[in-house]
Amino acid sequence: MISKAVKDLVSYGLKTGLLKEEDAVYARNQILDVLRINEYEEPKAEGEEPELEEILKTLLDYAAEKGLLGGNSVVYKDLFDTKLMNCLMPRPSEVTAEFWKHYEKSPQAATDYYYKLSQDSDYIRRYRIAKDMKWTAQTRYGTLDITINLSKPEKDPKAIAAARKAKQSGYPKCQLCMENVGYAGRADHPARNNHRVIPIRVNDSQWGFQYSPYVYYNEHCIVFNGEHVPMKIEKATFKKLFDFIRQFPHYFLGSNADLPIVGGSILSHDHFQGGHYTFAMAKAPIERHFTMEGYEDVEAGIVFWPMSVLRLRCMDSDRLIELGDHVLKMWRSYTDEAAFVFAEAEGEPHNTITPIARKNGNMYELDLVLRNNITTEEFPLGVYHPHQELHHIKKENIGLIEVMGLAVLPSRLKSELAELGEYMAEGKDIRSNDAISKHADWVEEFLPKYESRGIRITADNAEEILKEEVGLVFARVLEDAGVYKCTEEGREAFGRFLKAAGFKEA
Repeated sequence: MISKAVKDLVSYGLKTGLLKEEDAVYARNQILDVLRINEYEEPKAEGEEPELEEILKTLLDYAAEKGLLGGNSVVYKDLFDTKLMNCLMPRPSEVTAEFWKHYEKSPQAATDYYYKLSQDSDYIRRYRIAKDMKWTAQTRYGTLDITINLSKPEKDPKAIAAARKAKQSGYPKCQLCMENVGYAGRADHPARNNHRVIPIRVNDSQWGFQYSPYVYYNEHCIVFNGEHVPMKIEKATFKKLFDFIRQFPHYFLGSNADLPIVGGSILSHDHFQGGHYTFAMAKAPIERHFTMEGYEDVEAGIVFWPMSVLRLRCMDSDRLIELGDHVLKMWRSYTDEAAFVFAEAEGEPHNTITPIARKNGNMYELDLVLRNNITTEEFPLGVYHPHQELHHIKKENIGLIEVMGLAVLPSRLKSELAELGEYMAEGKDIRSNDAISKHADWVEEFLPKYESRGIRITADNAEEILKEEVGLVFARVLEDAGVYKCTEEGREAFGRFLKAAGFKEA
């Protein structure tokens, strides 16, 4: 059985194009070495070849039986099967050469090649991504995307304990560093043996282009600085965004903000996120148009969106860079006490921007999302952050992906919503169950809406109703995170900032 699994893995490499025929024996011997097998006899072909997940399971079961894993948990299995997959992988220089060879045909041909390779290599684990829950929700702001991420494995207690006891390593400095390419990983750092990065030049400096292993949306890519330097939103940020867009015009690219609470999870390494996907925010219309003297060629306006978005459009991206820099500088120093906007408090800056760049037809677009991370006693996690009554659904930072209209919700919600649906359908007391009691106020809030329409919650409709209501909660999450609300008072305050920055309503 183990010989057949080894043969099947080599066959998988040939079938996907990871291996050429003349590489087959070499790859097989590398696999045998990882498995510490000294004898091998080619098995006869039998039936259909299994899927990659099944092949790896057979090999992992063997490794566990032989005591090769270090621990029989997902953490150690991931460290080991990544070594196995690396036996099929071309060297980084070969991947880079092939990428730019495809780029000569078109930028999309290059990213198509690289995205397929990132999946075929099991760096992006297709069979895990398929388990993620995904749906859409209709709201006043358009169709929002909702995901419950199940593909990112949770560490087991033993692995967490082992990572805590292990000597702290400064190599790689973080999961976004170039040094991750080919890195074997450890209990507190994922294996990257099968990871390949495309080196690119961005604004005359060395950067890396890769895909996220968790793929929250189509071709979810990460573009990261070749040096381990902190994130910073500045004029150079806009230059980098548009330099990338000019090289890959079918992608968008954006940055998390550079302050805690409103920023991303990794502020220590300068990076962007992009991809081949159109989010709800990109489709949202401009509701109020503005102009600025000296920038008459730039279309500007407030976007109808729960976050506070100024959209700039022009055929010349350099003009958007200049105007974007002006808006950023004005916002950094802007205070409006009446709107509870404070540029700084006790020397701590509060205002920053989440920028997103794209090409739309022959026009370049720059969305500037105004962010503020001020906290109060009432809102210790942030005034412009999901408020406490929504934490049962979403408590984490609202970063770039959520800003654009895609909720990335915690895996706990899959089981919680399933159990909640059962309790609703059977009329049970939700507060009596510790696992779902946190959702009781929410359910009591929305149930009357369905009762007034004569809709009874049943086992058949509970899941769809809960999905719809989760989508509406996400819209409220974005409203909480918006500095200026979609109200007459909020829009008036947004207009005050734009006028202070030199804009006039068109």
